[in-house]
Amino acid sequence: ARLSPRPRPAGIQGVVESYQSCLPKIQLYGPTNVAPIISKVARVAADEERTKEASQYFILLILTDGVVTDMADTREAIVRASYLPMSIIIVGVGNADFTDMQIL
Repeated sequence: ARLSPRPRPAGIQGVVESYQSCLPKIQLYGPTNVAPIISKVARVAADEERTKEASQYFILLILTDGVVTDMADTREAIVRASYLPMSIIIVGVGNADFTDMQIL
């Protein structure tokens, strides 16, 4: 299973431009379950690792305006993905209390 065939942003500027273009098109709401997206990207990274080349490294950037509500599942997903060619960055934006996210 591959992620959708959208072009991947190039560099930090590409990430910022992607964020700015999609933000007006989405509605932020809860619950904030991030384990499913971590697991999805981990499957893609695992597929890549199984190839002979293993030439791609994945960086998953999660921006959340709310506290992660599936904390136990998220911790498990991160541990399962920890041996794969990927990094996970979770950024809390807004006024929510993100103290519990330090565990991640």
